[in-house]
Amino acid sequence: MNIFTLFRDVVVEALNNLSKTGALPSDLEYKNLTVEPPRDASHGDLATNAAMVLAKQARQNPRAVAEMLAPQLEKHADIESVDVAGPGFINMRVAASFWQQQVSTILSSGTDYGASDMGGNEKINVEYVSVNPTGPLHVGHVRGAVFGDALSNLLIKAGFDVTREYVINDAGGQIDVLARSAYLRYCEAHGRDVGEIPEGLYPGDYLVPVGVTLKEKYGDQWLDADESVWLEQIRLDATAAMMELIRADLKTLGVVQDVYFSELSLHKDGRIQDAIADLRSKGHIYEGVLEPPKGQKTDDWEPREQTLFRATAFGDDVDRALQKSNGDYTYFAADIAYHYDKYKRGFHSMIDVWGADHGGYVKRMQSAVKALADDGNLDVKICQLVRLFRDGEPFKMSKRAGNFITLRDVVEEVGRDVTRFIMLTRKNDAPLDFDFKKVTEQSKDNPVFYVQYAHARICSVLKNRTPEAFPDMKTDDSTLASVALDGLTDESEISLIKQCCAFPRIIEAAAEAHEPHRIAFYLYDLASEFHSLWNKGNDNKGLRFIVDDNAAITQARLAMIRSVGLVISSGLAILGVKPVEEMR
Repeated sequence: MNIFTLFRDVVVEALNNLSKTGALPSDLEYKNLTVEPPRDASHGDLATNAAMVLAKQARQNPRAVAEMLAPQLEKHADIESVDVAGPGFINMRVAASFWQQQVSTILSSGTDYGASDMGGNEKINVEYVSVNPTGPLHVGHVRGAVFGDALSNLLIKAGFDVTREYVINDAGGQIDVLARSAYLRYCEAHGRDVGEIPEGLYPGDYLVPVGVTLKEKYGDQWLDADESVWLEQIRLDATAAMMELIRADLKTLGVVQDVYFSELSLHKDGRIQDAIADLRSKGHIYEGVLEPPKGQKTDDWEPREQTLFRATAFGDDVDRALQKSNGDYTYFAADIAYHYDKYKRGFHSMIDVWGADHGGYVKRMQSAVKALADDGNLDVKICQLVRLFRDGEPFKMSKRAGNFITLRDVVEEVGRDVTRFIMLTRKNDAPLDFDFKKVTEQSKDNPVFYVQYAHARICSVLKNRTPEAFPDMKTDDSTLASVALDGLTDESEISLIKQCCAFPRIIEAAAEAHEPHRIAFYLYDLASEFHSLWNKGNDNKGLRFIVDDNAAITQARLAMIRSVGLVISSGLAILGVKPVEEMR
């Protein structure tokens, strides 16, 4: 339950009551009315812009509207006080009894707490990773994989019908390079000395098993054969082997996608022509000559008529070519067809997660989706680079040289949960530093440890300490959800509960912005509130969770911290991280 939505309904009800009395018009439009946390927490728990946005409709001064509305709001049982500030802002303080009740709400909801119907079960396609199937995933791919997966979890939590997708780029020249590289390993498997791998081919040892498999499957029939004999079949076999490797890599990270879409299929069954025909029928395709590239030498540039997409009509900088001089379709044409196919499958909302090197491609792809359908929407999320450090010293990787740091290397060294959490500790479009030592240290500066430690502490109290003081006390969720909570009155306790109650709003805001890192930030703040209260209990016995001579307050506080644990578990599930019950 989003409490800000709940109290928005309270404000609307109060306004409707004023309309019934004739104090306000009866046809007020509430679309822009909001209830949010005040910018300054000292002003209260809630703030509404109702008077400011409705004053013009009501033809009254905003302050006058606010002063009419305030007494109506104060009548509500859950509102302790209302303050009108400045030209008409309204700040509200919520009664302690309301916050106490939310502990029961969280316990009753379990890890479903925070779930929303905001998405209305709308179909949405999230395409992420989608690297060329030419080798194992390296650390540069980890961030996009984690981001896309966590974003999918977040959108599901917010009520969307999500499909996770990987497009296999199996139709480009890089697949020919893969096939030639695999052929060398095939020859090597037959005992041939292939020497140093030629420049331009993939040198990694990961292709050695592929060569062995090709030998076992095809024997020596391709030895010394012309490339035209074996290229197509080895393309298929090598691509399948690389996708098997990629799927296994992703699985170590906890990523399993619903759809693996072959780009090659677009070329084989005419869907590229279909997409271009659709754009042509709408007047978005023409034959013309592009201007020479700006800021580049044009000695080798020749003006020639091309098939062009009118991208500038949809916000792009220049119109875009759809066919090469030899008649083959450009990569852009295939990408248009791919997104057209997604739209035809019912995905009017699409999210693509791309690497930093694709930033210049965003406008043209978004313009194509706009041209294909008025109600089509594409949001492209760029994941910036991950900078690797070991003991504070940077080190680099090189995929071309074959000595890169793989995704599997990272996960095996620091663990899946640490890897996933850390990848979400920065907004996707900001660079991220990953220090192998820092991400595993046990300190407040390590967010994954700090959050997991909060959950482990809660589990420790519930499992180990309660029986010592109260051996007959029940601490299951259903029992705790029904205990008296009016003893939770300390400012620190109420503050912790308020932080829990912010979770549903964070879910909706993060889902709307497509920003799963907000969940990681929120969990750190929640853990900080919990650890702060724990430390106060060390200094003040009256604030400890287990009070030996007071079963009622003990059970209430156990209910409170269990609700915190459930919110942490719910948030970690979005990140794809398993909560721990004890630290090791």
